[in-house]
Amino acid sequence: MIATAELQMDSISTFDITKYPLFDVMKDIKVGRIQLPDFQRDWVWDDSHVRRLLASISLAYPIGAVMMLHQGIQHQQFKPRLLDGVIITACQAPNLLVLDGQQRLTTLFMVLLSEQPVVIKDPKSQKLTKKWYYLDIQKCLEPERDRKTAVIALPESKVMRTRNGDFIDCSTADKEYETLLFPLSKVFFFSEWRSKFSKYWQYNPEKLELIDNLELEVLKKFEHYQIPVIQLRDSLPKEAVCQVFEDTNTAGCDLNFFDLMSSSYCAGNFSLRDDWKNREKRLQSFKVLRKLRNTDFIQAITLVAGYTRRMEAAKQGWNLDKLPGVACSRAEVLKLTKEEYQNWADPVSRGFEEAARFLHCQKIFDAEDVGCPIQIVALSAILTILGERSRSYQARCMLERWLWCGMFGEIYTHWHDSQAGRDIVEVPAWLDGGSTPFAITQANFSFERLSSVRKRLGAVYQGFAALLRREGAVDWFTGEEINDVVYFEEQIDSHHIFPVAWCRKQGIDPKKYNCLINRTPLSAKTNKTIGCKAPSVYVREFEQNGTGVTNLDEIMQSHHIELENLQCDDFEVFFQARAKALMELIGKAMGKNLSFEPTQDINRNYPNENNCIQYPEIPRKIC
Repeated sequence: MIATAELQMDSISTFDITKYPLFDVMKDIKVGRIQLPDFQRDWVWDDSHVRRLLASISLAYPIGAVMMLHQGIQHQQFKPRLLDGVIITACQAPNLLVLDGQQRLTTLFMVLLSEQPVVIKDPKSQKLTKKWYYLDIQKCLEPERDRKTAVIALPESKVMRTRNGDFIDCSTADKEYETLLFPLSKVFFFSEWRSKFSKYWQYNPEKLELIDNLELEVLKKFEHYQIPVIQLRDSLPKEAVCQVFEDTNTAGCDLNFFDLMSSSYCAGNFSLRDDWKNREKRLQSFKVLRKLRNTDFIQAITLVAGYTRRMEAAKQGWNLDKLPGVACSRAEVLKLTKEEYQNWADPVSRGFEEAARFLHCQKIFDAEDVGCPIQIVALSAILTILGERSRSYQARCMLERWLWCGMFGEIYTHWHDSQAGRDIVEVPAWLDGGSTPFAITQANFSFERLSSVRKRLGAVYQGFAALLRREGAVDWFTGEEINDVVYFEEQIDSHHIFPVAWCRKQGIDPKKYNCLINRTPLSAKTNKTIGCKAPSVYVREFEQNGTGVTNLDEIMQSHHIELENLQCDDFEVFFQARAKALMELIGKAMGKNLSFEPTQDINRNYPNENNCIQYPEIPRKIC
């Protein structure tokens, strides 16, 4: 058994450094004294990694330190689980949990002591296979040979044909002796294997010398190998363990804090994973929440719990600058207690359902329509706090303004954790008659931003598409509202109004014809009809197919497009007129008077002292 380092608590060090014999580490893994914290990812290495590690050990080369967390009997922070390949009936509480080095330790245990084939993943096909590992005795003793080539991997049957046509059969012990392949599963039981090997070869002096050299030059390296161990003390808080794991993990894992919390809560006899599974199906049945993650859910609970702590402190008369902050960063989530989670899980679930209903009213139907998912987390937390107060007409109008300001102002694009914490405090207070939230007062949207958006992702594009749906935009081909087309799950996408090919022929700047002003949500049928034609041509085709001019004008108006500009093929007049209309539409949603100053150079900044919409005279082309 590995002796647990003396933990003399002091204010300076949080860890100890020591070395343990490889065999002792393997034995402690086998009996469960060394385990993994439940948040560790599953182990799967490929053959190349396994052979490289075994070759290094056989040469007594360093393989790097491993990091373990001491698991005190009275202070178990995380739920443990056995390493892959460990099979025991009665599992004891572990002394140490592996934080870094899982891949190396699991590989060594499965090869050397598990008495099972090693499960590896093919790097190309990603399929799992089982292998037994051997040392080619003769190749091991060739000083100039790369040791990795002496490590042989055989399939589960222990029978294999090599690339050069040779046939290897180690299906029985006698055949292992015959082929001069040493099973690495016998490294720590060499005396027994040596006796049987010698008897098989009738004590042939050459064969005895061969295995003497193998033991002396190779196997003794395994026997005397020492593994450096950085041992963290169990006094480290959860958030520190999380940070250490991410900073040192050799696989580059980004530790999901839900995994860490789940492991921690399980130590207190509560399964966070099971609780989430029970809620996940219900919440993800709403299309707008179908991509909701367990981390989103626990962040919302953290916001609500933090808000509650802050309000309780305020009632107790704390000074404003001393009140607890509210956020949903990793550090804040890791402070969430099991009791707080259990207290708020049901109300927050209802908050997410209410958020789905609210977003549906804004014509945000699907998870793909959400620009910044963290804003749904904040919205759900706000609705949880408001409860029935959120159902009034006035409250809904105010929340709508907050939503659109967040999307078009791109408030949640940066520093979203702290912004969510700020909104969870300011928005409910605003609905109760307080001051306007920072998210609204600081939100701004300019003509330059409108004309610079070209990607079909992000808060601005998603907000633009949702606003057009909310305004009742109609598909040009069928005359159906886009909302109805979406309801029947037909594809609606962003398409050019003045086609790209036509714009190129006219020498129009790509920055203009590819931006949102020249895009609108349309069905595939409509886009196919438009093709590469001039607007005046496809407009006539719509008319010839039975759409009257009056109806066509109404259809275009639903997209904030002047039909006359399409009939005249006047891109510049269309561009400026639609930019004006869209700026008015977005400004109305945000509750702001947005500045607008069209120009030939859409990337140039133009100051507007009056902060109101200004429209210069635009010379019209005569049709």
